[in-house]
Amino acid sequence: MNYAREIWVLLISVPFYAIIIITEIIFSNIQHKNYYSFKETVQNIYLTLINAGLDALLRWAFYVSILMWSYNHHFFKIENAFLYWFTLFILEDLAFYIEHRVDHYCRVFWAVHVTHHSSEEYNPTTGLRSSVLPPVYRFIYLMPLAFFGFHPVDIVFMYSITQTYGILVHTQYIHKMPKWFEVLFVSPSHHRVHHASNVLYLDKNMGMCLIIWDKLFGTYQEELPNEPVKYGLTKPVENHYHPVKIIFHEWQSIGKDLKKRTSFINKLKYLFMPPGWSHDGSTQTAKEMRAALVNKSNVLSA
Repeated sequence: MNYAREIWVLLISVPFYAIIIITEIIFSNIQHKNYYSFKETVQNIYLTLINAGLDALLRWAFYVSILMWSYNHHFFKIENAFLYWFTLFILEDLAFYIEHRVDHYCRVFWAVHVTHHSSEEYNPTTGLRSSVLPPVYRFIYLMPLAFFGFHPVDIVFMYSITQTYGILVHTQYIHKMPKWFEVLFVSPSHHRVHHASNVLYLDKNMGMCLIIWDKLFGTYQEELPNEPVKYGLTKPVENHYHPVKIIFHEWQSIGKDLKKRTSFINKLKYLFMPPGWSHDGSTQTAKEMRAALVNKSNVLSA
């Protein structure tokens, strides 16, 4: 396998992140905006390193091998270089949207992804705050690309490029991008909505680079001036800075739910239904919370 492009991306992106983060920290302190705290920044770096270590361990030894097998059985190939890379970008961004949507709508995957959302701060180090376990299963979403004739090295390279963009939109210093930009691309405003714990904003704006998937599939929500974003989870994590609990707290909650005296089918639903689902209505999904909010608004306005 050719590591050159991966090393190139790493050598370019890491100093770039460092410059942006240091600049934001300086301005945040000068302007008393409190966008960064020491503990949260250290935790973000810790989670990034854990994810990067697992990814490095599994990438070439495991999931790239599976992608290579898929590529060797490809049934389609784009010969034109420009069309090849353009199509790879589009399809890989769509694959990320599908993965991200599953992460939010299936509780076992939310248990993995929740780590990225548990911070109550929002800055580029939050973008680096990785969910730890996706390298174990991400290849499932990328296999169709290999079957379509995209080489695994190119798939991994494109993922690194789009991830870089995905990290950079984690900022509060850019209010809005030009309207033409926000028609097509994920902006910091779009992604701030995604990280919100406001009921109106839950499970919205899941695209990595392109916002068109959210607009096509009904998960788009504009950032509203009368609805300031509250970052973090609807239910904050107890002992937030515990290095193990911050990764596995939702798995512990799933374990408690599986011990409830209910049917086997309901136990399966605790695993695979959206976060917040409960057999007795004691907790609510984001969709149910939004419906309750709408009903309350209708009552108040009546």
